[in-house]
Amino acid sequence: MKVRLVTSVAAIAIATGISMGISHHADAADAVATAEKVPTLTEAEWADAKNIFFQRCAGCHGVLRKGATGKPLTTDKTRALGIDGIKAMITYGSAAGMPNWGTSNELSEAQIDLMARYLLNEPPQPPEYGMKEMKGSWTVAVAPEKRPTKKMNKINLDNLFSVTLRDAGQVALIDGDTKKIVNIVKTGYAVHISRISASGRYLYVIGRDARINLIDLWMEKPDNVAEIKVGLEARSVETSKFKGFEDKYAIAGTYWPPQYVIMKGDTLEPLKVVGTRGMTVDTQEYHPEPRVASIVASHYHPEFVVNVKETGQTLMVDYSDLNNLKTTTIGTARFLHDGGFDSSGRYFMVAANASNKVAVIDTKDDKLVKLIDTETLPHPGRGANFVDPKFGPVWATSHLGSDQVTLIGTDPVKHKDQAWKVVRTFEGLGGGSLFIKTHPKSKNLWVDAPLNPDADTYGSIAVFDINNLDKGKEILPIAKWADVGEGSPRVVQPEYSADGSEVWFSVWNGKTKQSAIVVVDDKTRKLKTVIKDPALITPTGKFNVKNTQHDIY
Repeated sequence: MKVRLVTSVAAIAIATGISMGISHHADAADAVATAEKVPTLTEAEWADAKNIFFQRCAGCHGVLRKGATGKPLTTDKTRALGIDGIKAMITYGSAAGMPNWGTSNELSEAQIDLMARYLLNEPPQPPEYGMKEMKGSWTVAVAPEKRPTKKMNKINLDNLFSVTLRDAGQVALIDGDTKKIVNIVKTGYAVHISRISASGRYLYVIGRDARINLIDLWMEKPDNVAEIKVGLEARSVETSKFKGFEDKYAIAGTYWPPQYVIMKGDTLEPLKVVGTRGMTVDTQEYHPEPRVASIVASHYHPEFVVNVKETGQTLMVDYSDLNNLKTTTIGTARFLHDGGFDSSGRYFMVAANASNKVAVIDTKDDKLVKLIDTETLPHPGRGANFVDPKFGPVWATSHLGSDQVTLIGTDPVKHKDQAWKVVRTFEGLGGGSLFIKTHPKSKNLWVDAPLNPDADTYGSIAVFDINNLDKGKEILPIAKWADVGEGSPRVVQPEYSADGSEVWFSVWNGKTKQSAIVVVDDKTRKLKTVIKDPALITPTGKFNVKNTQHDIY
């Protein structure tokens, strides 16, 4: 059976900004006239291509391929680029953040050919997913009344790490004191983030397949107590933290369908589903796929800060009365992605990455403070807060599309002249950076570049002295220290221990290859230990309980 194709990975290729080979003034007829014959795929090829696109491409380019962090992959662009151009981009990637799927052996030649043909077809319309489907997926393995009434283990929970095992559909809970794996917990595919409840008891993880797992850390062996699937693709989960609402609610935002859902915090029972389709902040045109990106919990009000990617709207969702839901809509900039609080916990700094901006949201007054221009494709993770010796308190971001690190002043009281301005930029490790990190007890600033196409670069980490940034970077060969053998190991996401004395790095290798966690002494910048285990399959994000619970970054 043959099926007309849709979507793909080559999509990522186009995300790098390579010329599409046609004039901006060419009309649709001209583009179609230059297009190659659209290939057909068998039913099996169609299924394989959709799976690869979901795993590798949709996050940047969107389910409908209209673009965001990555460029649009609509057929007017893919057909103009042609099958050979698409293959080249998938194979070699770019310094702008497009992974080198071919030369890193993540995708075979046959898979690259499949994805190139797939992208030349129109994307399919995925199904909706609402309250009925959510309740049908919802399970409670251990009811709240049957759970422990006190902590039943001897783990130092403050220094527990939740480590995403991307391609295994699991998280590894690792004791930061002993460096031993406490448990491997089954979750959704490619867990994007882990979040801790206000009390520190519950761990929420969400997979890219929109599956949420609730893990009770008080159990003798921490494990799942509830699960729900809230859509087809997702990235964000958070829990209520305002006084009087601790652990009461959880919220998850989905990429598809474009919506968010508020749930009971101790069972994940879905209570309220709200769609996000609507008008863009700039041209005020309707967008059919405004995905929910990052969500954080306000420390000043019973509110969730919900960032809607394609429309550029930040929603301050008041969860104090779900039956009479009140939402303040703040227009920011399109393509909102990730971000974190400044050191005071009042101002939320969120990257609108494809707009090359950072938006500053005052979560006390519920207002936009400033839109700040940055280098190409800011991608801070949660960012990094520290005191610059010249400019005072700053928040830092690295970039997917630039080798620069950007520092933004964050003190409107004692450093008013520097507040909400770019006060300093300097060269980081390279383009393709995903995360930047420091700690209140550290003098170091760590920057990765896992999506850079150069193996030496994506296998290393850059570290800077925050008291002497002009000195430049020291590059540490983390992947070489890990000594994982064959493969193309990428070093991703620095994460501190609870006391700020150690920095953990994921050495992310292929699914069938050995991966590892490398632990570095923050003060000496020397290798401390390497955690290896056959169960550590494609480790990526790591979340220390104390730092995540208290927004310490």
